[in-house]
Amino acid sequence: MSLVSSNTLEQGFEAPRRYLAAAAILIGVVMAALDSSIVNISLPSIAEALRVDSASVIWVTNGYQVASAATMLICASLGSRIGERRFYTAGMVLFTLASLGCSLSSTFGMLVAMRVLQGVSYAVMISVGLGLYRVIFPPNALGTILGINALAFAVGTAIGPALGGLIISYLDWPWLFYINIPLGALAIVFSLISLGVDTDEREKGFDWGGAVTSAAALGLMVIAVDQIGRWDSRILILCGVASVVLVAIFLNAQRRSKNPLLPLDIFHSRRYSFAVISSVSMFVAQGMALVGLPFVLQHAYHYSVLEAAFIFTPWPIAVAICAPIAGRLSNRLNPTQISTVGVMIFCLGLGSLALLPEAATMNDFLWRVAVCGIGYGLFLPPNNKEMFSNVAANRTVTASGVLSTARTAGQSIGAALVAMVIALLNGLTNDAGAQFAVYVFGLACLISALSSLSSMLRLHR
Repeated sequence: MSLVSSNTLEQGFEAPRRYLAAAAILIGVVMAALDSSIVNISLPSIAEALRVDSASVIWVTNGYQVASAATMLICASLGSRIGERRFYTAGMVLFTLASLGCSLSSTFGMLVAMRVLQGVSYAVMISVGLGLYRVIFPPNALGTILGINALAFAVGTAIGPALGGLIISYLDWPWLFYINIPLGALAIVFSLISLGVDTDEREKGFDWGGAVTSAAALGLMVIAVDQIGRWDSRILILCGVASVVLVAIFLNAQRRSKNPLLPLDIFHSRRYSFAVISSVSMFVAQGMALVGLPFVLQHAYHYSVLEAAFIFTPWPIAVAICAPIAGRLSNRLNPTQISTVGVMIFCLGLGSLALLPEAATMNDFLWRVAVCGIGYGLFLPPNNKEMFSNVAANRTVTASGVLSTARTAGQSIGAALVAMVIALLNGLTNDAGAQFAVYVFGLACLISALSSLSSMLRLHR
């Protein structure tokens, strides 16, 4: 079915170029989701294979997330100056090469380094990818394509755990990353064929000082969170204080810069600002749940990798069903109302996971995980549309960078909070397993409640 009929076309690419261009971006989304979900479910196996502890192996995920969060605004700014279309293609090439580097890593340190490079290349792609939808499609199809984007992410997330379980069970862990290479090659071909060249006038100048301070502030913030559970007060205080100081310096410099990395006028819209707050808190909660759930299933309840993958599957399936529906509804109804309902359902799912019985069965997990997926699917497309609909056209790339930063920073903080809880419990023993679930999902539920609060405040603006 066509996303928009020809007689309602207001702007954007003509078919079939429109669909090839969208496919280039959607394949990148699937790759990112697949890469993340495969790694999350396989962290315990990677830790055993590379002989590292449970708290340390999370940096296979967190190194990727920190690098993405730290460079997202930089990449968005560079993309608006270099050209979004060629920048996206370059990011896809680098992501594919970094995936090959991960596969060939022979040590834990090398794997984390390649994951950092992969995170930077992901930032290159995603910082401009979502904004390109506004160029490819007309305004009356924006909610629909954002719903399909969430569907693509859900498909990658759904396939990831089962595929990761199969790979870990029958092959070596490097194959977790080899599968990105054919997908990346296909996306590169589509990008070269359909995206075309950038013809708009490019912004001039680059805020190098803002680039350094923003990257350092975001990176130090996640490291500070990770150190809470390790009780290294010197590193915690140093990184925490340095992060706060750098954020203050960054924001002050942005007000005065002629070519700001983050034009602060984008936050003049209260609806946009509250949508960003909702995104950050929701992604922190989601990051905790996605990283914490495999440890709960495999360590606390002793499920195998394949069983854990099966139990996780209802989440992305629910997102795949609900996200396109929410996207279409947001074209006709108030997006904030839809996203607020989604957050509330998400809170119910996380709360039910925190209150799991000691002798929980597989069915006890399945319906709770599905509720989380329903809430997340209802939240994401309407909230994203709210963000893009409340910024000027010349701030689209910035809005895309802010949204991507919110996601990566939120998820990396969530992963660091899981590492903190593991460290506080001195590992995941049988006695600590249930307590770990309560801590992780209870804290995630409280964080997602902040998203619900900001959504409700938005209704009155």
